[in-house]
Amino acid sequence: MSAYLVLIVAGVVFAIVAFMHLLRLIYKAEVTVAGKIIPLWVSVLGFLFPLCLSIWIFITILF
Repeated sequence: MSAYLVLIVAGVVFAIVAFMHLLRLIYKAEVTVAGKIIPLWVSVLGFLFPLCLSIWIFITILF
């Protein structure tokens, strides 16, 4: 498996994670883990961090 393919898969996975957090923010879905409600600001971080990683990976692939 080439490094190029690994970067593409990682970039797509991070983009999907970012998209799922964005959907949670748009629909204001409530997430409960071990009886505790996870606040929406966690999804802001969960959107921005993987999005930045995904963009960084795809820029790395291009150059």
